[in-house]
Amino acid sequence: MPDAATTDWLLDSDPALRWQVERDLLGAPEQVWGATRAKVSAEGFGARLLARQDADGQWAGGAYFPADWDWGGPEAQQGSQPWTATSWSLDALREWGVDAAELGDTAERLAANSRWDQDDRPYWAGEVDCCVNASVLSCGLWLEADVDGLVDWFLEHRMPDGGWNCEWVNGSVVSSFHSTLSALRALLDYERATGDRNRVRDARRSGAEYLLARRLLRRASTGKLVGPWAVHLTYPHRWQYSVLDAAHHLRAAALHDGTPPDPRMADAFDLLRARRGADGRWCQDGPYPGRVWFDVDVPAGEPSRWLTLRATAVLDWWDGERAPG
Repeated sequence: MPDAATTDWLLDSDPALRWQVERDLLGAPEQVWGATRAKVSAEGFGARLLARQDADGQWAGGAYFPADWDWGGPEAQQGSQPWTATSWSLDALREWGVDAAELGDTAERLAANSRWDQDDRPYWAGEVDCCVNASVLSCGLWLEADVDGLVDWFLEHRMPDGGWNCEWVNGSVVSSFHSTLSALRALLDYERATGDRNRVRDARRSGAEYLLARRLLRRASTGKLVGPWAVHLTYPHRWQYSVLDAAHHLRAAALHDGTPPDPRMADAFDLLRARRGADGRWCQDGPYPGRVWFDVDVPAGEPSRWLTLRATAVLDWWDGERAPG
């Protein structure tokens, strides 16, 4: 648990974050955090993003990229990616806890008006990218769209080593940390929404095993760090993998399954603990570059409420579950 000063600092925040502090760190009853969660669509981040929705149900006029995106323009040339289009906006609203009812007939409008760049496929049909399809599956479940076929897609596109890779379409036959975590999040959302554990049990287990066998951050072949991105702590996390986001998911999955923490996560938790400042807070390593509607966290080097919430929650779970007795 954070100290009183850190708790007050965390609570002095947008409702999108505050209700999660009340639930995950303070153990407040549902009527307390639920009342705060209900404010997300009416004020702060949630209300601001809802106000940006287009009449056709999209954001910024596109599914994954804004309608005005120029592949030959300066943003693309600098390696920047826009984060304003529909898939990114829906991910944020869902993650912040906006009630699906607040989006009205968005699912129907997207079905009628939004298409993917890849093969001009309908929005809720997804496309060839695992991370994109994970977003579509999770958001479709939230908005009660017909996304059942994407569950079969994930089961069919699992790699022999147990995970997933967005580069399967280019011939890759080994899994990716990024794609595997994205798929696991979506499959857990499916199981929570439907209660259908049997359909995805083996896939969830094999994907988690892929990450755990690598201790969430190491190459299976050499034991070395898989890449600097694995220890880059940032919010919003977008599609990129980090040990914090992996630990955050595995905590949620273990709480859902009623299982204890896997000891192979110890290296990741040692790293997270070492990154905690003397004031009990975690600093932003730096958001991924790209166009945004508005900032939802601090610049690089400053203490981040989002990171502190998530890191504290996973460490409380790890330490509490492993405590004697």
